[in-house]
Amino acid sequence: MVVLEAFSADDTGVGFTELQRRTGLPKATLHRIAGDLVSARLLTRVDGAFHLGSHLFELGMRASVERTLLEVATPFLEDLYERTHETVHLGLREGAEVVYVAKVGGHRQARSPSRVGGRLPLHVTAIGKALLAWADEEDRIAVLTAPLERRTARTITAPGRLREQLDRVREDGVAFEYEEGALGLVCVAAPVLDAADRPVAAISVAGAISRFRPTDHAASVRAAAAGVAATLARRQLLHAEGRA
Repeated sequence: MVVLEAFSADDTGVGFTELQRRTGLPKATLHRIAGDLVSARLLTRVDGAFHLGSHLFELGMRASVERTLLEVATPFLEDLYERTHETVHLGLREGAEVVYVAKVGGHRQARSPSRVGGRLPLHVTAIGKALLAWADEEDRIAVLTAPLERRTARTITAPGRLREQLDRVREDGVAFEYEEGALGLVCVAAPVLDAADRPVAAISVAGAISRFRPTDHAASVRAAAAGVAATLARRQLLHAEGRA
């Protein structure tokens, strides 16, 4: 696990020396483990560099919760892309971070730090704020009392100001981000809520500040998130009835 988790979403290949630096494992130990992982197709080696293997993708697609979420959400994400022709994301919360599980974008998509399988701090993204606004109070306090990383000059690092934004997100049903995670990028997001108003995931649309107005698409994003939530609820009901 130390070896596999040493890879980031942005890696295009990691050499043995760099992998040893990241893991801190002795050379002989890393050589043996890497060989075993290659044999199991969890790693591949191309031109002397290691990559995460295809079998990891196969295993990931068997994760039932995420697979069901992706199956349900994909048509709504594609509809949002057709409406906006901007980058559409689906993300989950893990601790104080967003984990991106889907990204739909065309040829003109704005430069974004998001990657499928990548992570960003909750407080610097609209999708993260949408997830945090509906999180348990204990989870919100944990984020608000921890150091808030500054990604740009517009990143909100004052806990009180962030708390005010989260309260507005609860009132409006959508969250906004204006160049807080990356310069030139603006975004609108809405949470996918379960029957108890707990955030299952969140959907966002992001675009270049020069052409994209997040407020113009708030209703569409909110509707897409509600559609995913309703479809998930129907599936769960049918599944429960099938077991009864």
